[in-house]
Amino acid sequence: MATQKARKRPSGELRPEYDLSQLHGGVRGKYYQRARAGGSIVLLDPELSKLFPTSEAVNDALRMLVAAARTSVPQPRRSRAKPA
Repeated sequence: MATQKARKRPSGELRPEYDLSQLHGGVRGKYYQRARAGGSIVLLDPELSKLFPTSEAVNDALRMLVAAARTSVPQPRRSRAKPA
């Protein structure tokens, strides 16, 4: 089987399979302010988004998980350096 080199496209040119006429209702910069404020945008799987419908619900669950992990896992001991 012969390999084919990918044809380079000029910067800014879209592939033919992208049909911009099908994109409706998009809002440019929808999350810009939130991202600039230092927050992280995370995409949840559909089954998780049903369980955690708001960012507050996600944050509360993560805080509980972190607290449980801190109390249930003992901190590792540092080994003392042996004198030379």
